[in-house]
Amino acid sequence: METPENIRLNVALLRKRVPNLTSAAKSVGLRPATVSNLCTGKIPVGRSEVRTLVALATLAECSLDELIIRGEKIDMIETGIKTLDLFAPLAKGGTIGLVARHGMGQLVILAELTHRLKKEDYATVLLKPESDPKELNDILEYFEVVAETVDEAYEKMAGFGNKKEIMFTADRSHVLTGEIHDLQERLQDVGVQNVTTFLLDLKGEAVDEDLPYGPLETLWQFDIDLATRHKFPAINPIYSTSSVLEGAHLDQNHLNIQQRAQKLLRRYRELRAVVNVRGIESVPETEKLTYKRGERLEAYLTQPFYVAEQFTGRKGETVNLKDTLTDVQKILDGSADSKEIDQLDYIGTL
Repeated sequence: METPENIRLNVALLRKRVPNLTSAAKSVGLRPATVSNLCTGKIPVGRSEVRTLVALATLAECSLDELIIRGEKIDMIETGIKTLDLFAPLAKGGTIGLVARHGMGQLVILAELTHRLKKEDYATVLLKPESDPKELNDILEYFEVVAETVDEAYEKMAGFGNKKEIMFTADRSHVLTGEIHDLQERLQDVGVQNVTTFLLDLKGEAVDEDLPYGPLETLWQFDIDLATRHKFPAINPIYSTSSVLEGAHLDQNHLNIQQRAQKLLRRYRELRAVVNVRGIESVPETEKLTYKRGERLEAYLTQPFYVAEQFTGRKGETVNLKDTLTDVQKILDGSADSKEIDQLDYIGTL
């Protein structure tokens, strides 16, 4: 019998049929945030309301059988970046949206991913925005191909064909014009199936939108509080999510640890708001342990990047998923209670 965990939305079909999903969702009485959470798997399809699925199928002009994919596995690209692999894994062949304001580190994390994926023999392609923002100049060296136009990006990726996995990066400005959707269609038409797409928001406008890029497989939401306190990568562990996290596609141990870690960090953030105003003594004794473990976990999730070595003086670290899960479980279970916070900041493994 089919379990709810074995079904997910056909995000690629939604992207194809309903390019402006935010407006379309509102027009039929759906909350864009709900639709976004269904696309990334934060809300499992099995727990969604039937009327929501019917409304989405109507928008996409398809049947429910076409809208819902059963039993297909979404592969994860392991990045070696602890917070990404734990909370919002990179969906191979999917579309990943980065939501950040200026100064939160989205370009650094993009440069780091480009550096890491090139080592895995990915072809790396960047489509420059027409506005040609100066901040992009700092990371151009990490890309194998820097395309000036959509047609040039298409020609290069079609040229790679399926011989190599492709990491493709573009700005939200190309999403709003519909060009990214058209490009993905053209690549599908010539049989190029191996493109993982990263969408940036260089103007910092996506933070005000519920569905800034349309349907996504992975959403990385950057966090102003983490960035202000120099806890990088400043990925929000509670609001970032991925369709890879759906039960059928993820090791159950990973899912259990991810959910426990999120629960701890959510409570830690609530307590931190109190501590900032009234001090640690205002926290009940029963909650102090929760606060301290949350603080340790937050510190552990910081990580030195290879592309930042010359600026930070710290050697870059890669942590495989197995070690991340083992370490996080130790922090959750109290095995790291004797460690000071500064012993956990910007390390690799415990």
